[in-house]
Amino acid sequence: MSSEAFYDGIAVDAGPDPLRKRAMNLQALTELAVEGRVRELELLSLEGGIYVLRARLDGGLRTLLDESGKTLHIRSTTHLRELLRFVPRLPCTLVQQVVHDEMCGQREGPIEPLRMPLFLDEPW
Repeated sequence: MSSEAFYDGIAVDAGPDPLRKRAMNLQALTELAVEGRVRELELLSLEGGIYVLRARLDGGLRTLLDESGKTLHIRSTTHLRELLRFVPRLPCTLVQQVVHDEMCGQREGPIEPLRMPLFLDEPW
């Protein structure tokens, strides 16, 4: 049984399925960043205090996997900074769904997630 979580209609837990080709491990992320192929990083804030990292390439977004091939759950921005200490500096955005607007129905039409720049070289 899979423990997939969905974000913006995309499964973020890559198992043995076609989504795996939209994922990568830390070594692949580092190599692509060194080559200049990573445009930006997105840190997705999910329910339960879980964060998931995705890298934006020209071909789309790729989710970061752990050593066992499952989506890497990041505990905090400090954990992210520690994880990426050997990766070249990249722009990073914190992405969070605005559930208050969804629950209260204040706005009509599609509700875009909140996107805030995250500066990885600053500790706070």
